[in-house]
Amino acid sequence: PSLWVMYASVLLLVDHTAVEQKLQAAEAALHGTEPDDQTRDLVGRIASMRATLAVIEHDAETIIAQSRRALEYLHRDNLPLRTATTWTLGHAHQLQGNRAAARRAYDEVISTGKSSGDSVYTIAATINLGQLQEADNRLPLAARTYGRVLRLAGNPPQPIACEACLGLARIAYQWNDLDAAERHGQQFIQLTRQMGSVDSFASYDVFLARLKLARGDAAGAVASLTKAEEFVRQHNFGFRMPDVAAARVLTWLRQGNLAAAAHLAETHELPVSRARVHLAQGDTSAALAALAPRRRQAEAKGWEDERLESMVLQAVALQAHGDDDEAAQLMGEALALAEPGGFVRIFVDEGTPMARLLSEAAAHGIMPDYTGRLLAAFEAEE
Repeated sequence: PSLWVMYASVLLLVDHTAVEQKLQAAEAALHGTEPDDQTRDLVGRIASMRATLAVIEHDAETIIAQSRRALEYLHRDNLPLRTATTWTLGHAHQLQGNRAAARRAYDEVISTGKSSGDSVYTIAATINLGQLQEADNRLPLAARTYGRVLRLAGNPPQPIACEACLGLARIAYQWNDLDAAERHGQQFIQLTRQMGSVDSFASYDVFLARLKLARGDAAGAVASLTKAEEFVRQHNFGFRMPDVAAARVLTWLRQGNLAAAAHLAETHELPVSRARVHLAQGDTSAALAALAPRRRQAEAKGWEDERLESMVLQAVALQAHGDDDEAAQLMGEALALAEPGGFVRIFVDEGTPMARLLSEAAAHGIMPDYTGRLLAAFEAEE
């Protein structure tokens, strides 16, 4: 059975589709053997590999079940696999939006990695911590964490560091440093040339589409999203399709194609995209109705990124609805949330309605330094 497990381990690196068959062969060979430390550890290794396979599929429930089984059976001295399994458990929690549990798992991986000298999972967990910090709107902290990843990954960096480059690209975009965002994106591409087909390629194309839209290149954005959609379908990365669809809705709205945008927002059940379509159609009540439950969920779960995004769009919708006082109050709250992270594009990307809201906030003396900086970014766009 140990040979089957070793064979499966090798396949996991080169052809993950053939792994399950070998794991079943290992289990068959284990059947009827006396349980001892070695056989229990083999059972744990099989479960750990199944958890890793489920990571590729983004199947959170299977990851959690197999990771817990692995941690139960793996020998306590098998630190490399116990560390890997703790990481897969953290990844599953992150997929489910349980960010606190994910953070605890990643902290444990980093702590264990320091004592055992495991660099790959230390780097992976540090990347994930950066993503959680980014999701908490703590962009300066996330940028430092991604920078630490690049230092850990060596020179030239290991390909695993590509996710840190993409994180830095997203942050530079939010800070309205579009040239830096593009540079980090190009570094991502250079590192991923050494890898197989990973779902991050689709994330990069979505990022690139947003960057092209910000530069007024709607046709270029469409081309990037078409490439992303083809890649997602070809490799069965269906979990990436909502991100692609949301960016495509933005692009179609920019081009005035309301019917296509509305159809896509409904097909993928995207509340923010639905709200944007309703606003473009002049149905402000429907826009507000789409945003309210999303904001409540974000606040209940502590998802700060979704909370801020919902508030910004709610302020735009309230102003369009004629509720100027409520819009101004919500705008003040959104600015207070966004300022520590240095957010710029989340406001600028909303266009003229947001410029009006910011002008009113500035006239009322609300966070004058920050609103001044945001209004200057609007002027630079014109």
